[in-house]
Amino acid sequence: MLDMPFHQVSYVKEYWHEVFSNMLKEHQKGRTPNPDIMCNKHIKFKHFFEYAMNTLGADAVATGHYARTSQEDEEVFQQRHVPTPKTLFRDRFEIRNPARLYQAADHFKDQTFFLSQIPQNALRQTLFPLAGLTKDFVKKMAAEAGFQHIVNKKESMGICFIGQRKFEDFILEYLEPQPGNMVSVEDGRIMGQHKGCFTFTLGQRARIEHHSAWFVVDKDVTTGEVFVAPTTNHPALYRDTLRTDRFHWIAEDPPAELVRRSMMECLFRHRHQRPLSPCTVTLNADGSVWLTSAQPIRGLTPGQFAVLYKGDECLGSGKIIRLGPTEYTLQQGRDRLRGTSSESNCTPEPMT
Repeated sequence: MLDMPFHQVSYVKEYWHEVFSNMLKEHQKGRTPNPDIMCNKHIKFKHFFEYAMNTLGADAVATGHYARTSQEDEEVFQQRHVPTPKTLFRDRFEIRNPARLYQAADHFKDQTFFLSQIPQNALRQTLFPLAGLTKDFVKKMAAEAGFQHIVNKKESMGICFIGQRKFEDFILEYLEPQPGNMVSVEDGRIMGQHKGCFTFTLGQRARIEHHSAWFVVDKDVTTGEVFVAPTTNHPALYRDTLRTDRFHWIAEDPPAELVRRSMMECLFRHRHQRPLSPCTVTLNADGSVWLTSAQPIRGLTPGQFAVLYKGDECLGSGKIIRLGPTEYTLQQGRDRLRGTSSESNCTPEPMT
């Protein structure tokens, strides 16, 4: 026995209003939200963190995330809790040495992606005991301590509250069906029908009856059309440009290089455990960023988060709100230009 007080607190209401309801609204807009990132931001590192600090009088919180910070444990306990400011901007003359968020030693299990919206005041007083450990070593420790049931427990995958249900069945319990056509992006043929744009995300298999594998490449929530392509690596699935909403910098301020040049090279991913991709980031006046990937990326999707890294450091994230043209669209444009050029070359130039 650990012989320590145990406190239990429920955030069902907060989760419903700040995570779940937001997720439904995003799906209605045709986006694909990430409730795990929002849960960490609003529930664990806002409501729970404030409860631990203000009600329990804790010096720090510890979580089981695979992540590291720039602080030693002793430094965390020396931090003074500063309540979240009521004003939009903090005092720029305040001297700060912000805590940094780094990838865990176990890069495969690293969870900085899900922590990319963590507030700075919470990170400064958070411990990650698993920072330097691998998942296999943690399981070995658990087995030696007699927690075999934990070792044998299946790892949770996907969205926790959906469980074993199909996503379409789950989402249709909360949103009214909005039937529409599934349209070939290549020739405009109607390939089938669907129950709502919100039941799909870009890049997933469309599962059209009486057809082989087709994949979702775009959605139009105004017309209710879902555009599909016949192969998993179709150029309509690939883009290299996106724009985020106001970017959340974990250190609170953008990197000095980005502020100085309004442009910075770094790495990013838009889904957990996807390989990090080189990119160039441009800072906009409203705090949003344009991101251009060195190579086209499959399945970039509005509503998901673009998470930036510089080396092992997770810099923060922004929600994707706009996408650039697909490789398929760009190729069509190039083909049209070549056609126009060929036609003009065949036309005799007028006598001067």
